[in-house]
Amino acid sequence: MSLLKKVNVYRRGLMKGITKNIGESKLQTNGEPINREDVKRILITRPNHRLGNQLLITPLIQELTETFPNAKIDLFLKGGVGNILFENFTQVDQKINLPKKHFKELGKYIGGWLRLKKHHYDIVINVVKTSSSGRLSTKLAKGKYKFFGLEESEFTHDFDNLNHIAKFPVYSFRENISHLGIKPNLNTVPPLRMMLSEKEIAHGKVELEKLKQKQAKTIALFTFATGAKCYSKEWWATFYNELKTTLPDYNIIEVLPVENVSQLNFSIPHFYSKDVREICGFFANCDVFIGADSGIMHLATASGVPTLGLFSVTKPDMYKPYGNKSIGIDTKETPNSKIIELAKDILEEKEDLCSSKK
Repeated sequence: MSLLKKVNVYRRGLMKGITKNIGESKLQTNGEPINREDVKRILITRPNHRLGNQLLITPLIQELTETFPNAKIDLFLKGGVGNILFENFTQVDQKINLPKKHFKELGKYIGGWLRLKKHHYDIVINVVKTSSSGRLSTKLAKGKYKFFGLEESEFTHDFDNLNHIAKFPVYSFRENISHLGIKPNLNTVPPLRMMLSEKEIAHGKVELEKLKQKQAKTIALFTFATGAKCYSKEWWATFYNELKTTLPDYNIIEVLPVENVSQLNFSIPHFYSKDVREICGFFANCDVFIGADSGIMHLATASGVPTLGLFSVTKPDMYKPYGNKSIGIDTKETPNSKIIELAKDILEEKEDLCSSKK
């Protein structure tokens, strides 16, 4: 282990020790009820650089926008991807970005934490209750109401699938404001969303048309994932052969990761881009997405395309793609034929919908 990694491990341990008692009260207020019209500025803290983890707060942003239409929302993040993901969210104001590599950009790292003191917030929300940086930033920020995160046992309302990583922050927010005089919203949690422009969607259609081999609907595959979540080349070869045999009348296109690798050895039409918004615009024109648990899987869901997320390591109930008729599939218990059947059902439903509109 390199010296830098050793220091990082020590830093994480130190942060956990420092923050273990922060936010024990979970809901920190001055005892006064909250007035929707008076809420002008909110801080969401999610200092994690991963694409998927940042996309998973888009339901919370939509919930806050609906609940407090007069409020501006600041985000405390990590890395630069948030500047790209949230650029079209009109109520998102400032993005405070910690650098991914703390010790190489120590000045920017310290500056990011200091910026938390710039504004006085009406509400400060820590997205992940177990995050040391999230709890500490919630503690340091100046705010009238602070939501550190709840335990499941503290909920007094019955919410569906409470432990899902996209739903839980919304449910926690709803539970918190119910104790401040606002009747909680019990409707379905908003889906993941990227707020693509019409131009971005149109560009994605042009890129897709270049790769289509027939005038038919398109299945997008993403064969990459990090670590143990990545399915082998053998698995993907078997799955692809079954897919094209069962559904021969559809386009099948592989979307490549930034690493520009392919578990199918670049053997089928493929799309490559380093631009997250361009990839999302491409997905928006596809008809079904199939891929393992990853940030790109969540990006596909956020584009609006029905997503079949493949799980063999992480828990589907917690991390499955959320919204837009997406489904999380445990491949240890689900045969390829069932996955392909689910894709076929989505495609046929879309075809029936198109026929009914003619």
